[in-house]
Amino acid sequence: MLAEIITIGDEILIGQIVDSNSAFIARELNKSGISVYQITSVQDDEVHILEALKEASTRAQVIILTGGLGPTKDDITKQTLCRFFQDQLVQDQDVLAHIEELFKKYISTPISDLNRKQALVPSRAQVLHNPYGTAPGLWNEKDDVVYVSLPGVPFEMKHLFKNEVIPLINERFDRPHIYHKTLITYGLGESGIALKIDTWANALPDFIKLAYLPNLGKVRLRLTAKGDDPVLIRKAVEEAVQDLYPLIGDIIYGEEDGETIEVIVGKIMAEKGLTLATAESFTGGKIAEMITSVPGASTYFLGSVVSYATDVKKDVLGISAELIEKHSVVSAEVAMEMAVSVKNIMKSDFAIATTGNAGPTKGDSEADIGTVYIAIATPGGVIADRFTMGNHRTRIVRKAVHKALEMLRNSLVKM
Repeated sequence: MLAEIITIGDEILIGQIVDSNSAFIARELNKSGISVYQITSVQDDEVHILEALKEASTRAQVIILTGGLGPTKDDITKQTLCRFFQDQLVQDQDVLAHIEELFKKYISTPISDLNRKQALVPSRAQVLHNPYGTAPGLWNEKDDVVYVSLPGVPFEMKHLFKNEVIPLINERFDRPHIYHKTLITYGLGESGIALKIDTWANALPDFIKLAYLPNLGKVRLRLTAKGDDPVLIRKAVEEAVQDLYPLIGDIIYGEEDGETIEVIVGKIMAEKGLTLATAESFTGGKIAEMITSVPGASTYFLGSVVSYATDVKKDVLGISAELIEKHSVVSAEVAMEMAVSVKNIMKSDFAIATTGNAGPTKGDSEADIGTVYIAIATPGGVIADRFTMGNHRTRIVRKAVHKALEMLRNSLVKM
């Protein structure tokens, strides 16, 4: 069973906003056994919208539209739907009462006729109640195809989709079952993993598909099974995963929608009563940001020194000028001293330190762009590793952050 998503709005096409709605809708549809065939973004233009609707109806049984339901002149979705379905707009008294109640309770500006116009809906549409906004959702059917129009405001759309649309779709259609299992690996590239699991991958049943999803030092392995028997496909995937662990279990850190590496690290530290500090140079505090994004991080994370400039490494962390002169500010020796210093300053059990050249210029070091040193100070000593992470500044930083957390995790599990 196939669906298509149509997003409406010039702001998407000019890059003013990122289309996060489609990703959410696609995930939710997939959970209900519906595959998304195509995602299309169109202008606030009647002809363009009509063409997209006509083309999508030849391929999909469910068509989801977002955007264009506001009160202003550029919001033309409802009028266009009326033309497509040969319908007309009528006032829905329940929607009008809801709009007036929202203005009375939460909006300081007086309600206008423009706001009241949002109570106009296609006469043959099923209205989907939007408790958080003035634009309702709309459900239409034509020639065995379902058309759902939703507001573009993400939190309004998400509520409507999960609480109104999905239950209606599940009631309306018989659907196959789809089961996903995604494993997150760190420390080995896509090709290296493929070589290790080649025999296992070739032995997978035909109804299980394997996908490699590499990104910034980690590779996600997604297993997808589709079939009529949910128990059978889930059992087959879980058995395949169990056969995978003996091959690459040392680099599997968790599951998608499960625990990320920062959560895993935090859980280990909290359970063992350990503390952590960081000294970051070119990563600019992003390791600390990831660690503190986890609720409860204050129980194990003490603080960070962002020693971006060489003088800060000297004056705050106490790295000697002689060490920097001898080995360069981008070196294993400086990284290790940074880790030991911040560990001592914060009185922590563990510390992470980063120093490197992310570009675009070499700065205070002659190290090539992409050269990175990451150090981990532990109760038993300090280690540092050198990495070459390409020449794209943003990717260098992000890859280094993930690698640092991977190294910390490896040190923690050895205790």
